[in-house]
Amino acid sequence: MTNWLDVAREVAAALRSDAADRDRANQPPTKEVELLRQSGLLNVGDWDQQQKVTRIVGAADANVGHLLGYHYLQIWRSGLFDTQFSKAPDQFWAGVSNPLDAALELTPTNDGFVLNGRKTFATGASVADRIVVSATRTDNGEKLTFLLDGKADGITYLDDWDNIGQRLTASGGVQFENVQVTEILGVQPANEDPRLSLAAIGFQLVLAQLYVALAEGALHEAADYTRTKTRPWFVSGVEQATEDPYIVAAYGEMVAQTKAAGLLADEAAEQLREASELGRNLTPAKRGEVAVTISAAKVVSTKLVNEVTSRIFEQVGARGTAAKYGVDRFWRNARTLTLHDPVVYKAREVGEHFLTGARPAYTGYS
Repeated sequence: MTNWLDVAREVAAALRSDAADRDRANQPPTKEVELLRQSGLLNVGDWDQQQKVTRIVGAADANVGHLLGYHYLQIWRSGLFDTQFSKAPDQFWAGVSNPLDAALELTPTNDGFVLNGRKTFATGASVADRIVVSATRTDNGEKLTFLLDGKADGITYLDDWDNIGQRLTASGGVQFENVQVTEILGVQPANEDPRLSLAAIGFQLVLAQLYVALAEGALHEAADYTRTKTRPWFVSGVEQATEDPYIVAAYGEMVAQTKAAGLLADEAAEQLREASELGRNLTPAKRGEVAVTISAAKVVSTKLVNEVTSRIFEQVGARGTAAKYGVDRFWRNARTLTLHDPVVYKAREVGEHFLTGARPAYTGYS
């Protein structure tokens, strides 16, 4: 039986060895996805192991952790529908379904639909074998979710992702021109459906896990530098930076905060797994409790990762800012990812639930 955590650690070691160089090269993540494919990590099916694998890989390279976390999520969310769908080993999955970008239209035909329109962001889609897509029917306004071959005729990937962080996530736009659609997963309900709505908070959980992974990775890299290169301040009275009480205490605080955030993210993941397994027996109340826990994890991990990825510079010192070390990539990745959606609204959800018992509204982000 394959030990997926050991495999993940091997993949992480390979990614960590040239992460800074690959970040500077800023190329599509074709080789990175192939590494995941060859390792077998695309086939991990156990929920708990998926969470751990995402964290291990994400700590080494947040770009690849992002791709892998979303890959697991897209397969899981497809299973929320009561529809059998095809899935082959070693396929990489991505999605095209930005909730605030309802620009895709489905026109009915005799044998299915044709898809037209453009999406601004589609993380991983350009290097995916299968993509999960949502679009609106032109005849009755229903929103459908369906599967496409990532290389189907009529799909054009715009390669226009040019942000400061997560540069290797292939998060650019995509254009659809008369793409044939036949493999429908289901209809997104107009009213509240606790089970299908889990997909929205599933995305939030992946982000929280990635924030923790980024903090873990930043600490790992900074600590290696501190142990081998950081010089103690001349008035510290110590021989090595690892003996400087201020540096030691700073690492202690950051490690403790990261462990706490990781435990909360893991608790949120466990609650989401339990909710998913309830199927049609999932109640709005249970769904609401899970959503609040995930929002809490998002609030804590957002603050954590932005603080840690900035504060590590104080522990490595001025020489550690040299471009060849690439320490800044952790901050750039964190700053980019944590702007996915305003975290203050997650804090509001937690506060409202605490004060009044209100549950988060059903939206594409909650």
